[in-house]
Amino acid sequence: MIKLKNEEEIQRIREASLILIETFEEILELAEPGITTKELDRTAHAHIVSRGGRPVFLGYMDYPASLCTSVNYQVIHGIPDSRKLKSGDILSLDCGVDLKGYISDAAVTLAIGTVSPGAEKLMKVTEECLYLGIKQAICGNRIRHISQAVYNHAASHGYGVVHQFCGHGVGFDLHEEPQVPNYICSGPNPRLKKGMVLAIEPMINMGTGDITILDDEWTVETADRELSAHFEHTVVIHQDHTEILTSRDNYK
Repeated sequence: MIKLKNEEEIQRIREASLILIETFEEILELAEPGITTKELDRTAHAHIVSRGGRPVFLGYMDYPASLCTSVNYQVIHGIPDSRKLKSGDILSLDCGVDLKGYISDAAVTLAIGTVSPGAEKLMKVTEECLYLGIKQAICGNRIRHISQAVYNHAASHGYGVVHQFCGHGVGFDLHEEPQVPNYICSGPNPRLKKGMVLAIEPMINMGTGDITILDDEWTVETADRELSAHFEHTVVIHQDHTEILTSRDNYK
């Protein structure tokens, strides 16, 4: 069942989103060659807790960290560890905040030092996919409008789109209905309504869209070990516009 949110509930999700934005800002200042992904995780955890929030990923289905740190050909759910980032890496960061029962979720892929032109293009196109999807996330459209916008843009650049994981509703729980695929499928295709809160998150690969899951049962990698990028925003559907809750521009 899709859980619509009222104005008071949306405001609570905004407050969780602001903590998440601040967390990303702190991490991005530190994300340079030589730092470990575990250090980034500790920073994320400390900031969220200091602001009265709870890192929603920590303990979720036994996930062991507050932050997902996926490097290069890791798609999503990379577990922070002692590896040191190096110039040329791309790093996908995914994080969620629970503030007194209201949840926000976002992701970004960033360059560590100087990366290849191919990596730069992949990140740029994946972020474009996100905003093209958000552009279609308006009252009266359907989920498939988002999916088509994401898929068409990625495919036009010859990139693979991950099918096994997708966006989702969010707000009261980390994962709610509806699912928001990044490709056209024959599944449920509900109409977008006022009060829907969605986490839209393209996961785009430089090569095949196929993936493998490692023995840790979390880390997802591209099957051909080509690069992958991941961008995500939490958005709310209003009657006459769509608000990106996890964008700093929303709070200026």
